[in-house]
Amino acid sequence: MTTAHASEVNTSGPNEFGYNNYALGNFSFRRDEYFAHVTWPTGSHTISIDDFLRALQRDCAWDFFYGTVNFDHVVGTINHYGNVDLFAGRFNAAFRKAEIDYLQNFETPVIRNTFHTMLDNWTNSTFDPFASPAETQAPWGNKSGSNTEAVTRRRVAAQRMVGVQGDEQIRSDATGHPINRMFEDVPQSEPEVHAEPGFESEIAAFNLFAYLSRSNVTWNPSVVSVCKESLYCPTTEEYILPIVHGNDRVEWFIQLSDEITWDVADRETGSPRAKVVMKAGDCAAMPADIRHQGFSSKRSMLLVWENNSADLPDLIASGKAPQYPVTF
Repeated sequence: MTTAHASEVNTSGPNEFGYNNYALGNFSFRRDEYFAHVTWPTGSHTISIDDFLRALQRDCAWDFFYGTVNFDHVVGTINHYGNVDLFAGRFNAAFRKAEIDYLQNFETPVIRNTFHTMLDNWTNSTFDPFASPAETQAPWGNKSGSNTEAVTRRRVAAQRMVGVQGDEQIRSDATGHPINRMFEDVPQSEPEVHAEPGFESEIAAFNLFAYLSRSNVTWNPSVVSVCKESLYCPTTEEYILPIVHGNDRVEWFIQLSDEITWDVADRETGSPRAKVVMKAGDCAAMPADIRHQGFSSKRSMLLVWENNSADLPDLIASGKAPQYPVTF
């Protein structure tokens, strides 16, 4: 494994399809009308461009998230919170057996700059990788404009809680976003708050369902409350989670509306572990040793409860913190 330190984006192009080619360490990336092509010293891999852009969008928006972001069964990233592994075949038994798997480590700004630049260049004007397939046009074809506004949306993150003094600017009724087509039946009334004098900046409430009903992105958790390292990160889900998330800590899921089906597998091997069907009101914990991908036929609301501590991966690896929230 090598570590790259340079911060420049290594790019060339445009190629015959109008897109720039990119090199990141010993990896190279090229797109054509239909596919993203990834190569490394011991192999190569092809991903449908819609799947690749949707996965790349989440990796960029989440700043590599917690643990592993599998773009598919071959390519992905592992966040070490300051540096990031880019891998091919690391969690694929066939690639490892054939000894064509590969991994290279990069300082976070290096891989961040390349991924953000590539996402912007490879996304045409009519495609939004944050939207559901029913809400955007297809990404196919030669280079045709760009959609920088869509791919550079900032993840909404409260510093305390939505509605508390200082976080008013991210209240749903102040954003101008329309109610999503699948949430037209969600009540928009807001709770009344009558705080005792002197506590006006400490007491607040908001309609979470109304807030989420106006989300114009899918599978992108915002942060609506922060209490030390405890984060409430609700999101709206439609179609398929574009990545397979490999946990490095326990995640709690609370299904707020409708239904999501989760395919759960072993984090290292991908062997199936469970199929979890969550309906409104259900609560589930995703352990620290699994990978998971969700499927939602109707746009649904999900609350993801995260422990944001950067110490957790090492605590779990050393056995000082459990991989499972409950031992039966």
